Amino acid sequence: MVDRRIDAVLFDLDGTLADTASDLAAALNHLRRHHGLPALPLAHLRPYASHGARGLLDQGFGVAPADPRFASLREAFLDLYEAALCVETRLFEGADTVLAALESRGLPWGIVTNKVAYLTHPLLDQLGLGKRPGCVVCGDTTPYAKPHPEPLLHAARALGVPAARCVYVGDGERDMEAARDAGMLGLVARYGYIAAHEKPETWPALALLDSVEEVLAYLD
Repeated sequence: MVDRRIDAVLFDLDGTLADTASDLAAALNHLRRHHGLPALPLAHLRPYASHGARGLLDQGFGVAPADPRFASLREAFLDLYEAALCVETRLFEGADTVLAALESRGLPWGIVTNKVAYLTHPLLDQLGLGKRPGCVVCGDTTPYAKPHPEPLLHAARALGVPAARCVYVGDGERDMEAARDAGMLGLVARYGYIAAHEKPETWPALALLDSVEEVLAYLD
């Protein structure tokens, strides 16, 4: 379904391969209760789970990185999240089937996430993915984070595959911008953490996916 050969598939983590929203929301609500605030519904927080601490703290406390409270809130939030990293987190339905299909075809796959390494690797281990990816590029692996293309280019180099022969699957506009600027094809995980006001059909992507299993259709 594409006019060039695909030799590797790269995935975002939160909202693309793994449904991490419940555990992220639990950490945020734990912190809110500590500050005398009521818990927020998961349905409200879910669309912001891909935006990490910055997005969740904005929703939970109305703070941005420039706010003097941000650094201490972020540290407390990440400590709480690290302590309960994989309680409700699961792979999205069909994800393991897709990964097994890629492996059976001999197509390498990897993960490129803005999640920092000290959270990413333990989570992958608990999900049973620790040894399976051909590469794992975290938010602090390179000097840059998405939407900069360098994390994706780093992944392509790690896999030994030209960037133009990689496809990147993610649920954020920054994912698709990074893929475009890296010269990769982008596929939007519409089933992931996309807020109602966002317009993924306008993002620079090849297609929108309603399930992770639809990735396979773009490799044939």
